[in-house]
Amino acid sequence: MSLHTSNTLAAAYLAVFGSLTLASLDAAGNERHERGMAVIEHLSGGAGQPVLEALREDYPFLAEGITGYALGDVWGRSELDDRTRQLAAVAAFAAQGNLPYMKIHAGYALRLGVSREELKEVVYLTTVTAGFPRAIDAAQALREVPNPASR
Repeated sequence: MSLHTSNTLAAAYLAVFGSLTLASLDAAGNERHERGMAVIEHLSGGAGQPVLEALREDYPFLAEGITGYALGDVWGRSELDDRTRQLAAVAAFAAQGNLPYMKIHAGYALRLGVSREELKEVVYLTTVTAGFPRAIDAAQALREVPNPASR
């Protein structure tokens, strides 16, 4: 097959299927976004997420990546229940020393029915996975997380 024939076939393919592919990608992106928005609504009890909303203003591409991928594709999976997912997130952020995000997810965990005692156990576990300094920092940060009723 000649180069000209190959180019003609490629152009014909794109003419027929290109718009379908782009439309499909756009629909999939919208579906991911909607799933992500539903997740944040569920986690926050309809209060939204201030960090994400601030990112939408200055870094819309980053906010959309979080909404579509992190929330829509990953957080929106059904293999883990809400409590387990939040406990895992709190443990991961505590071990990383990422205290602002640990506090956000500890708040979500409390709102979804995880007890403070369970969160304290996760912090205690952090002594094994990340050491006492990270666990102490996480314990102090957890004290700053308000109870859902007092928000």
